[in-house]
Amino acid sequence: MSMLCRVESRVWLVLFSCLILLSWFPGFISSAIVTLDSIEIFKTHEWIRAEPTVYFFCKEGNKTVLPDVKKTHVKYSFKGEESWQPLTEFPNIKCKRCGFYEQDILKSDDVFDEWEFCPSDFTDSDGKATHSKDNEFKATFSCPDCVHLGSVDSKNSSGSHKGGKGMHWALIITISALVSTIFILGLLAAYKYWQKRRREQDHARFLKLFEDGDDIEDEFGIGPLGGVI
Repeated sequence: MSMLCRVESRVWLVLFSCLILLSWFPGFISSAIVTLDSIEIFKTHEWIRAEPTVYFFCKEGNKTVLPDVKKTHVKYSFKGEESWQPLTEFPNIKCKRCGFYEQDILKSDDVFDEWEFCPSDFTDSDGKATHSKDNEFKATFSCPDCVHLGSVDSKNSSGSHKGGKGMHWALIITISALVSTIFILGLLAAYKYWQKRRREQDHARFLKLFEDGDDIEDEFGIGPLGGVI
C-alpha cells in the first residue's frame, strides 16, 4: 500500500509541475482578446436610411454590429464590457484581414477600410492601438495580451523566427514528455496494485489449502494423534 501511495504522490507532483509549466507560456495556450475602446466615423455611405448600420468583420470570423454608432463626428467610447464585445481574438502572432463596414440595402456593403490587423500593432505598454483612414473613421482598440504576442512577432521579424519556433516545439516536447510520464506512472501504479491483489489472493488460497487439509485429517482420524496405538 505504501508503494502505491508513493506512486500516486509522484503522479500528482508531475501534474502540478505541468500546470506550472503551462502558466509560464500564456501566449501559447490562450488567445489575446481585442476590444473596441472608441470609434468616430466621419461619413456615411447609405443615403436611404438616416442612421447607418456599422459593423466590424474579420475574414473567417464573426460580424460584430456596433449598435451605438449612428452619427458622424461623434466619438463613441466603450468599456470593453458591452454585450457585443470582444471584436476578435488572436490565437497566435498571425495577422487577420479585418475592416469596418456599413450595411447596404440595395447593393454590397460599403467599406470604411480593410487592413491587416496584427498583434504587433499593439506596441504601447497599455495594450492600445489606433487605426484610421482619412475622411472615413478613427478607432482605438485594446488588447493587453497582444503586447506579448507583438513582442514575439517583432523578434521573429528581426531574425529570431527560428528561436520562436524552437521555443514552441520545446514546449510541445516538454508537455508530451510530461503526459507520457503521467501515463507510465499510472500504468506502474495499476501494475503494483494488481501485483498486491494477486499476492493477497495467492496467500488466501494457500491458507485455504491448509484449512482443507486439516479438515480431511480430522475426518479420517489421521491427525497427529490419530496414528498413535
